[in-house]
Amino acid sequence: MEYRKLGMSGLTISAITYGTWLTTQDVAEVAHECVAAALDEGITTFDTADVYGNPDFGAGEKVLGAALSGVRRESVEIFTKVCLPTGPGPNDRGLSRKHIAESCNASLRNLGTDYIDLYQAHRYDEGTPLEETMTAFADLVRQGKVLYLGVSEWTSAQIEAAAALAAELKVPLISNQPQYSMLWRVIEKEVVPTCARLGLGQIVFSPVAQGTLTGKYLPGRQPPAESRAKDSRGSLFVGRYLGAPVLAAVQRLRPIADELGLSLSQLAIAWVLQNPGVSSAIIGASRPAQVRENAAAVGRTLDADVLARIDAAFMDDVHGDLVERSPTKVATPFDVMPAWKAEE
Repeated sequence: MEYRKLGMSGLTISAITYGTWLTTQDVAEVAHECVAAALDEGITTFDTADVYGNPDFGAGEKVLGAALSGVRRESVEIFTKVCLPTGPGPNDRGLSRKHIAESCNASLRNLGTDYIDLYQAHRYDEGTPLEETMTAFADLVRQGKVLYLGVSEWTSAQIEAAAALAAELKVPLISNQPQYSMLWRVIEKEVVPTCARLGLGQIVFSPVAQGTLTGKYLPGRQPPAESRAKDSRGSLFVGRYLGAPVLAAVQRLRPIADELGLSLSQLAIAWVLQNPGVSSAIIGASRPAQVRENAAAVGRTLDADVLARIDAAFMDDVHGDLVERSPTKVATPFDVMPAWKAEE
């Protein structure tokens, strides 16, 4: 395993972060096995959120906390998030002082810990003054409940404003958690340069594009029965990539991966980790073997020729560049790709 500083902070994290997005209580046993595999591979960083496990809110945190029970607390970094709805009430969401305080306390209980290493704003809250949000976060830092602060899927302008307030309040805002992969490069033009200037590192999610870049989805064929595309939640994310042009492009990556002795998923993760702004890539897993496979991507360097061949694979004679690069929007789980990318 490789270890990197998170942005310009003093916090060291593993280049691979184990994520618990689709983790629920009914798969707790497998999740425990995956966490054990992650620890065996040298992964020390674990990411979750209060909303994971929907509709069983907090399930992801509870399963992770139980899986890490007995592990020396100082040897791991636990990340969680707040903002998305976790209940029916009007204050069960957003970044108000009330919801941040209540959600943090609930997360601490769920995780079975006294503090959160990195507490992240899961989305930007247009309905709450940013000053209220950042002050509430600062109070948690001063109370010792949170060590560092981060954001997820914020625009460069939003990050800039938050960083200014964090500096004024003298609290460490050190990271952004965006979607990033060979297929989704929205952050490259504005978000990454802004974060680099401000000292924030990227903890990127979906480096294999919700499984698309593993090559398991094939043009003209139904998705595998146990795949994320067949899951009621996972399909909301991966559906944008299941058009025939994108799936054909992914298959054009296979000879490149074979030449390097990598699986397609390892190639995708190595590509993400090569971006100098990326501190860590979040992986999910439904079995321990996936954890071990993805961890093996760490330390693999892709030369300029390989990078050029990867870019060329995503050029289509009919549709042009298949990569989403628009700098005018922030990647969200419910963005819809152009119609031709969603066609079967």
